[in-house]
Amino acid sequence: MDSSNLPDWLQAVLALSGGLGLFVVAFLDSTFVPFPTVNDLLLIALSIRAPARMPYYAAMVTLGSLIGCLVLFTIGRKGGELAFSSRAGPHAVGVRRWMERNGFLSVAVASLLPPPAPFKVFVFAAGALGMPLRVFILSLALARSVRFFGEGFLAVRYGSQAAAYLAAHKLAFAVASIVFAAALYLLWRWFTHRAPQQAS
Repeated sequence: MDSSNLPDWLQAVLALSGGLGLFVVAFLDSTFVPFPTVNDLLLIALSIRAPARMPYYAAMVTLGSLIGCLVLFTIGRKGGELAFSSRAGPHAVGVRRWMERNGFLSVAVASLLPPPAPFKVFVFAAGALGMPLRVFILSLALARSVRFFGEGFLAVRYGSQAAAYLAAHKLAFAVASIVFAAALYLLWRWFTHRAPQQAS
């Protein structure tokens, strides 16, 4: 999918607002209007056009995704586990078990993986299954920042070849994402276990 598949009104928003348009697309994609890979392609295109503004673009798409996910998380929290089971379908049991044991890691991995990974299922599950809001925000913010700032860096470095490079190395990036998320998880566990020990 490329940006030409977006509705005309959304293309107009992007043309006029740049970073704010990225925020809108990221917010919508993280709630109820799926735009798979559009965030990534638009971020790459805008970063190539204005390399100096890449950090701003990456920050805006990260923020839009974070706020959109918070909306979905809140709906999951209010809807509860029954709504989660209905929404997740055949994935419900497996996702529930995994989330209960590894919530931070689950959100981080899902946030880093490219489509068609079932990202929204994990966001909704985090809310429905009572994941602490602080843990959810930290995991999501770290992983999304790494993903979008990484894509922005590749766009500035490789120019118009960045999208093709990402597509050609999708599997390698998926593996690297999982390894990185696991490292984040181990750091998180280390800090959360160390804090009570220091307090005592």
